[in-house]
Amino acid sequence: MLLVTKRSGGAEPFSRDKVINGVRKACQGRPVKEEDLKALGQKVEEDLRSRGLAEVTSDEVGKAILKPLRDLDEVAYLRFASVYQDFSGLEDFQRAIDELRNDR
Repeated sequence: MLLVTKRSGGAEPFSRDKVINGVRKACQGRPVKEEDLKALGQKVEEDLRSRGLAEVTSDEVGKAILKPLRDLDEVAYLRFASVYQDFSGLEDFQRAIDELRNDR
């Protein structure tokens, strides 16, 4: 069983559904299909399990979500990143947008 250590210090079993639900919020109003969300959840779980660890941090889960979400939908990526990375202003959004443009 893969455990996720929360920022509060507690731990809970990894939940693919929790990943999908979090990403679903970022994808609201975007042309993203439910099967795409399920595939992303599976990719994240496979990535985390492939590390061979019994426990990962919630921060590692968030990082594992960013890459496949970016490939799926850039607007949803920015929404998720703004919450996950705690953007504090327009400069943070601009930096993330610049990174998206430079990686094309």
